[in-house]
Amino acid sequence: MAPQFNTHYTVEEARALLPQIRIWLERLSELQQLIQRQESELTPRLTRGEDLGGDLVNRSMRALADLKEAIDQFQKREIQIKDIERGLIDFPAFIGGKEVFLCWEKDEEDIEFWHDLDSGYGGREKIQP
Repeated sequence: MAPQFNTHYTVEEARALLPQIRIWLERLSELQQLIQRQESELTPRLTRGEDLGGDLVNRSMRALADLKEAIDQFQKREIQIKDIERGLIDFPAFIGGKEVFLCWEKDEEDIEFWHDLDSGYGGREKIQP
């Protein structure tokens, strides 16, 4: 069966990316919060039928563009973002000749788990040294 992903990471390669991944996740979280605040400002005004434009809309569009740019950092490397708030990330990999995900959460010091492509977080298994 052909691999589902073009890019695959060794544990060492994925570990080397963790400092940058932490920065990207922090940026995603900040942008997500900013967009939520902006939406809470825009929604009542839209509901009232106000003609919107100007600075608030421009800032909102910029934040959405920045969010897309941050997500693109992961997508172009085929790194899967499963949950921004938890910082749950999957790296395509091969273990024992089988295509899997190396699984990591931002509160974890290191990448220590993997799971099948279909099983998700609940199917995490410890990486054997």
